[in-house]
Amino acid sequence: MTERSNESHEKVPSRQRRRFAGISSRAYEHPADRSALVALRKLSGFDTVFKTLSGLLPERSLRLLFLSDSVRVSDAQFAHLNDMLRDACYILDLEKVPPMYVNQDPQPNAMCIGLDEPIIVVTTGLVELLDEEEMRAVIGHEVGHALSGHAVYRTILLFLTNIALKVAWIPLGNVAIMAIVTALREWFRKSELSADRAGLLVGQDLQASMRGLMKIAGGNHLHEMNVDAFLAQADEYEKGGDLRDSVLKILNLLPRSHPFTTVRAAELKKWSETRDYQRIMDGHYPRRDEDKDTSVTDSFRESASHYADTVRTSKDPLMKLVGDIAGGAGDLGGKLRDKFTGQGGSSAGKGGATDGSADSARPEGPGNPDGPGTGKGPAGS
Repeated sequence: MTERSNESHEKVPSRQRRRFAGISSRAYEHPADRSALVALRKLSGFDTVFKTLSGLLPERSLRLLFLSDSVRVSDAQFAHLNDMLRDACYILDLEKVPPMYVNQDPQPNAMCIGLDEPIIVVTTGLVELLDEEEMRAVIGHEVGHALSGHAVYRTILLFLTNIALKVAWIPLGNVAIMAIVTALREWFRKSELSADRAGLLVGQDLQASMRGLMKIAGGNHLHEMNVDAFLAQADEYEKGGDLRDSVLKILNLLPRSHPFTTVRAAELKKWSETRDYQRIMDGHYPRRDEDKDTSVTDSFRESASHYADTVRTSKDPLMKLVGDIAGGAGDLGGKLRDKFTGQGGSSAGKGGATDGSADSARPEGPGNPDGPGTGKGPAGS
């Protein structure tokens, strides 16, 4: 049974779960997310400067808006959510419990924003959609954002992006801006995978995490859905089609700040089966007091290694081709043509079985980019 550690963690729900005292967010962060955060944390005073400029950001306005037009979670209001919030902070050893609000919105949604202090916002659509264990994973997800400092760094980078947009009229400025925005969204997507892992560490119930993601994709029809079939969709999405579909996947993903839901579910399940996850559950994980000694070079090396492994093990046609190029595959011109047209065979001059077709199913709905105030589901912001 979890026990009370201090006044900020009073009345935590009694349930047999592990607590991770002094855990560093590096324990659960995705390698690409971790490398960026380690580098930012090494820039002494970087976030402090922008915290002093928070008056220039819409953060103050948002805080007042939620305070005046939403319901603040407490012992008197949404007490069960308040218990989950304190429990999540207790398990991840986040000393100060962030304020949380419930906002009237039928769209299932959650986010963590703020420079001075993070605040968590969940919508009524999300509260009504998820059961207790699924909601516990979502709140753990948002607490994970707070522990990682995502709220601070995301707000800073969004602020920098807004400044950059004002100079987009400069020749080639729009190209540069799109490169920045694309890079930011790639980091945002990886930070969401990090927060999903934090949600699993808090809930310690993989099936609940899977159900929550499945409900975000398909609504409150759990009796009509199946976790294994949902994960099979992710596998079909990754390996299906030919190079044309690979390009469409990229185009669909670029405007999004969050990975696709089936992909998130598959990534979380994959992480839950790793030795890293088991070591955390056994009490072996990096501590917060060691963060200052973390090497930026090592973090970037881990990130590069992760991307290399992704290319090597990916079932996606484009990633396979990239792997072939990296491996010095012969007859590259023929291979490229065959992959792009869905033709099989070992050379450009031979036909063969088709790998895919022009009529292959293609994912639709690029999603909505979001920043403070427009989070996406339990993904958070």
